[in-house]
Amino acid sequence: MLDELLDRITSMSAPQRAEFDAAVMEGTKHMRFVPLPGPQAQAYLSKADVLLYGGSAGSGKSMLLMGLASQEHTRAIIFRRESSQTDGLQEAGRQIIGDSARFNGTDLEWSWPTGRSLKLAGMQLVDDWGKHAGRERDLIGYDEAGEFLEKQVSSLMAWNRGPTGQRCRIVFASNPPRSSDGAWMIEWFAPWLDKQHPKPAQAGELRWAVMCKGKPVWVDGPGEHDINGETYTALSFTFIPAALKDNPYRDTPEYRARLQSLPEPLRSQLLYGQFDAGAEDDPWQAIPTQWVREAMNRWTPQPPTGIPMCAIGVDVAQGGSDNTTLARRHDAWFAPLIVVPGEKTPGGTDVAALVLKHRHDGAKVVIDVGGGWGGDAHGHLMRNEVDSVAYMGVKKSIRRTADNQLTFNNVRTEAYWRFREALNPDQRGGPSIALPDDRQLLADLTAPSYTVKSNGIELEPKEKLVKRLGRSTDRADAVVMAWWAGAKMASDWHSWPASKTGRGPTIKSGRKLLTRR
Repeated sequence: MLDELLDRITSMSAPQRAEFDAAVMEGTKHMRFVPLPGPQAQAYLSKADVLLYGGSAGSGKSMLLMGLASQEHTRAIIFRRESSQTDGLQEAGRQIIGDSARFNGTDLEWSWPTGRSLKLAGMQLVDDWGKHAGRERDLIGYDEAGEFLEKQVSSLMAWNRGPTGQRCRIVFASNPPRSSDGAWMIEWFAPWLDKQHPKPAQAGELRWAVMCKGKPVWVDGPGEHDINGETYTALSFTFIPAALKDNPYRDTPEYRARLQSLPEPLRSQLLYGQFDAGAEDDPWQAIPTQWVREAMNRWTPQPPTGIPMCAIGVDVAQGGSDNTTLARRHDAWFAPLIVVPGEKTPGGTDVAALVLKHRHDGAKVVIDVGGGWGGDAHGHLMRNEVDSVAYMGVKKSIRRTADNQLTFNNVRTEAYWRFREALNPDQRGGPSIALPDDRQLLADLTAPSYTVKSNGIELEPKEKLVKRLGRSTDRADAVVMAWWAGAKMASDWHSWPASKTGRGPTIKSGRKLLTRR
């Protein structure tokens, strides 16, 4: 519709255009901010409850947030990950708001004589959202939303409310996320950003979802929906991409040249707004993101013929907000993960029953007993003569890396590093691990960092990782445990049953294919 209007305007005669311009100036004289024609105006007028706007650098994201907050809302807050990063928003406020409101530099808050307010704030630590809980805001905005954690943005959604008749919305203004911290954004806006989504959406199209335990669950339309026996009210979501060319005030040869000079993938992310360009890994990230993606690309819906279930990794949650997660492994092929809320596995017998339900072929069960959570389940399995191994990540490791150069400070570090080595594309014969395409698993596996100390490699402690992310890496822990123990092709293929063709499984040794014969 905007394109059609622009065509009509540009085709006007000089007298018609002058009359039109005068009408526009009269109609917008009360507005200190008028959105640019194109994506910014589309975002300003969007009816979405939850909006993602942006993509390219310089596309007018901060100005959109400030314009909405100062003209369309009564109580607004705009976040940056750190409060020291709000200087750009303050400058935008000086340009748009001017002297129409009083600015408190200590609290970073504008106040209007009418009672309208706009606050700028940081949310650096994972639990800093709690400082803003309980204060209703009819606009919650995030500048560079890809730098925030999922827990932070989902936890504050309950306070996106206002007085009767006031429009309420959440706006994520962002470039593509540059680290795994912002991986949630791809899931939240999957119909627009996930190229493999079964029902892709057009830019600006409204789709509906209910927020269930901090994540969107897509539904057919607005209104109330029953999810697992609870009634939820759907919210409308949309994504409106914007490019540098859509902002003539910033699209200068000098600024474009600076973006063109950036290294990849940052160049594609900021210049073209490509959300599928690879995020930059931390140099001390334990498992490289690209290695995990390649393992997911190798995955097939069915396990290799003739290869039994070898191991099940079990990350235990007995009650609480975490999940009990099972990772089933057929040699190097992993089945889709089984994830059950901890409230449904309150005791050791419940965990053991879940394992027995999904266990086949005498698979070895590797169960996390750290903190005492999995001890009861391990005991139940052992009493029922199930081949079960107690995994305690804090226990000291006595092994070394594959090149025999470094030791590990504990079993958890060893397990993650062994999985890293198995994913390494430079190994002889190449890697064979195949992982299901699971975005949460990708985020979990690529989250831990490591250091090299005098006593060897040390993985980021679990409690520190959970505090940093605001969640537990249940899925990664289960997968890594399933790889840590149990039969593998290299040592146990001769004891596996023959395939349906009457031949033994094909195995890989270096670059030569061998058969059981």
